[in-house]
Amino acid sequence: MNDISPRTVVSYTGTKVMFNLSLSSNIASRGIEDARFLERCRHGDEEALTVLIDRHRARLIRVAANILRDSNEAEDVAQEAFLKAFRELHSLREDRAFSGYIYRICVRLCMDRLRQRKAEPAEFDSVIEHEGSHIDNKIVIHKLLGQLSEDLRNTLILREMEQLSYEEIADVMRVPVGTVRSRLHVARERFRDLWMAATRDS
Repeated sequence: MNDISPRTVVSYTGTKVMFNLSLSSNIASRGIEDARFLERCRHGDEEALTVLIDRHRARLIRVAANILRDSNEAEDVAQEAFLKAFRELHSLREDRAFSGYIYRICVRLCMDRLRQRKAEPAEFDSVIEHEGSHIDNKIVIHKLLGQLSEDLRNTLILREMEQLSYEEIADVMRVPVGTVRSRLHVARERFRDLWMAATRDS
């Protein structure tokens, strides 16, 4: 099971906005184990296929839910990602990690779905913290993310919530690394401004 620990995304005037991040305790070891199951899958081992699904399903659903903001649709995308991944398994080089392969498929499927949606304006009422009240940061964060453009939102999610490297994000989004850096800078700035406006005292 992944450990959960906080990480600061935006910091201003002593106030910190925290995202919950899933941190792998032994990524290298999992990669080696994945490679073994993957090799068995290539030889038609259905049990190994089931194991790989069980190992990665929760993470795929999480990232899909973060991007799509719809838990039910996220489960559909995760299932679609596995079907596509195993159908095209022959295209995965033996020196490439299965986790990155399935992850890229999932994110691209999410982005395809977002492009198919009609643009809908995000609705968000200013959040005011009264004495004795408590703001649920998680709810506020998700609403604020919804106000960012698709490219900025996905870049911020992949970097800060899913901890992908700049190179991995560039690969998933099919843009240069420089574009990822630029989008991330803008996304952080805009998110900070949104957070300050949403939590500002009346």
